[in-house]
Amino acid sequence: MRIAVLQGLSFYAPISGIVSLIATLIRAFVLKSILALLALLIGLPASAAQLTVELDHTTRTWQTADLLKHPQAQTVQIIDDVSYKRTMTYRAVPLAVLLSGVNPESHLQAVALDGFAAELTAAPLLENHGARAWLAVEDPAQPWPALADGKPSAGPFYLVWTNPQAGHISPEQWPFQISGIKQLKTVAERFPALLPDPKLAANDPVNQGFALFQKNCLACHRLNGAGDAQVGPDLNIPYNPTEYFGGDFLKRYIRDPQSLRHWPQAKMPAFAASVLPDNELDLLVGYLKHMAGRKQHP
Repeated sequence: MRIAVLQGLSFYAPISGIVSLIATLIRAFVLKSILALLALLIGLPASAAQLTVELDHTTRTWQTADLLKHPQAQTVQIIDDVSYKRTMTYRAVPLAVLLSGVNPESHLQAVALDGFAAELTAAPLLENHGARAWLAVEDPAQPWPALADGKPSAGPFYLVWTNPQAGHISPEQWPFQISGIKQLKTVAERFPALLPDPKLAANDPVNQGFALFQKNCLACHRLNGAGDAQVGPDLNIPYNPTEYFGGDFLKRYIRDPQSLRHWPQAKMPAFAASVLPDNELDLLVGYLKHMAGRKQHP
């Protein structure tokens, strides 16, 4: 019996070796195929994208190719680009062309792939002189550089400005990686939890600060849980920054976040005096201090 078993084992040994060899070859082939596919994907240019523009009277989806060959598309040079920190050249379409029928009093929101939601008053976007808004379009055949190591580019669509100083355009008005633009009700109508005390006059410094908060902060931050942004922390719940930044440290932080808290993955931009003058910074901080006494838990 023992001899028969040993004979059987000797019979199956070659077969077992062949099966093992075949399995090894299959694994090697699969690994080689995966590596080849990854190499191919890495070598491919950025893929074409689409931008959805939702206005009160119409909705239209623009393909990358449509925008690149748009009759009003131009090559524009952006000096000191906010995202790339250097001069950049883009193929771009005047944003006003894509917002036909929108009134200067209207309110728009540019939604980015990473959750950034820029709240934009329509008036400066419709200007044809001074600070002018452009929708830069990334060409899949000539992709833009990465924003940083391990990061994607500013594409597929990026709101850029020529002569931004003329309109005091803030860094938050340069949303990149845009996926859509929507016409919405005003921030005050959508998010009453952001409103200052209604007893205050319309021209009260706190209400002026509220307008600056919408322009400079709401794209990244919520307050009292109100807002669409998903990037930065809430600025009132559980604590307002005026409650834990002593003296002028909050103003210093807004001016240059990296001067007080430095880490490689920081996202908050600096707000230079050319973008947010000292008197406006005072108004903004005044609004935040006012809202510290108007906490509303979502």
